[in-house]
Amino acid sequence: MNDKARAIKQRKHAREKGMQALYQWQLSGETLDWIRDHYLAEQGVAAGDQAYFLELLYEIPPRVSELDAHFRKHVAQFEDHLDPIETSILRIATYEFLQHLEIPYRVVINEAVNLAKRFGADDSHKFVNGVLDPLAGELRALEKNSKGGDGAG
Repeated sequence: MNDKARAIKQRKHAREKGMQALYQWQLSGETLDWIRDHYLAEQGVAAGDQAYFLELLYEIPPRVSELDAHFRKHVAQFEDHLDPIETSILRIATYEFLQHLEIPYRVVINEAVNLAKRFGADDSHKFVNGVLDPLAGELRALEKNSKGGDGAG
């Protein structure tokens, strides 16, 4: 496996563990430090991009109001579908749209859809895609309206 493929795989792993950790934080009320220690010691975070996992874990919780405000306007007709797993996935994707412009918007959406397929309810991936596609049009309008948006993240 080349370095780029390894980095992509590690980022995917960190994103998955970050989603699980944010879900746990949302439901359990445990401190971020406790969750960090648990995931580093027992959840195999070291196999991924540990720095990215820590970024997601520590940067998203203080910004949930801001992040939620961005995607919630696209959830109105689906409010009853939004569960804690989907909320965590949408928060990560919204954060990546805003903070990681080096990750193409299509990759952000694809990664979120894949997390929803793996961890969400049956049609969760359709819901996540339906929220993130118009959100990408707002937060990444220049990228979405150009021929760009391909690549890896």
